[in-house]
Amino acid sequence: MLAKKTLKNQLTLPKEIVDLFPDTDSFDVQVENGRIILKPIQPDRLEQVQKKITQLGVTEGDVLNAIAWARGKKV
Repeated sequence: MLAKKTLKNQLTLPKEIVDLFPDTDSFDVQVENGRIILKPIQPDRLEQVQKKITQLGVTEGDVLNAIAWARGKKV
């Protein structure tokens, strides 16, 4: 099966694959030995991550500043 990359660097997954994960909206993406590995993230795991971010007090502005810093831009 093919997954096509769009002009915006997004992948379109085949329906046959997506149908195997009906309750999954998010995937962990890793590269191993030159391969892209998608691992489904269960909703409860995503909620755990969101709770931890809230506990740490991380804001959207913090994330934007971190991205700007990583890209070498001043905010």
